[in-house]
Amino acid sequence: MWLYNDKEIGDDEVEGYASFVYMITNLETGRKYIGKKIFKSIQKKKVKGKTRRKKVEKDSGWKSYYGSNVPLLSDVEALGKDKFKREILKLCKTRGTASYWEAKYQMEHSVLERPDLWYNEWIMVKVHRSHIKP
Repeated sequence: MWLYNDKEIGDDEVEGYASFVYMITNLETGRKYIGKKIFKSIQKKKVKGKTRRKKVEKDSGWKSYYGSNVPLLSDVEALGKDKFKREILKLCKTRGTASYWEAKYQMEHSVLERPDLWYNEWIMVKVHRSHIKP
């Protein structure tokens, strides 16, 4: 279950958004992780008998997602999913906007400076001014 503004969120509430920035908290240790995730991916599928490809939207698996960070996933495996709180910090209309907000939250929380408090091991971002439209 994902929470947004302390309420459970589902497909209806995310309609019209491309991605989100999230925080996962280990309820036993208080250690956290900030990341981003898309709601749907766009794949190109070959149409039988044609040379063109068709674009198809596919769910990203966001509802069951616990990040890509290996130490975090190891703790989820060892402790159980019920020992983690998953919160959506920001819903974003574009992937670029999510990249900006992910990096912003990571910097504001100094995630690289406190490995005892944060699972994050790196901050990677490539953002253009157009990604942060008002």
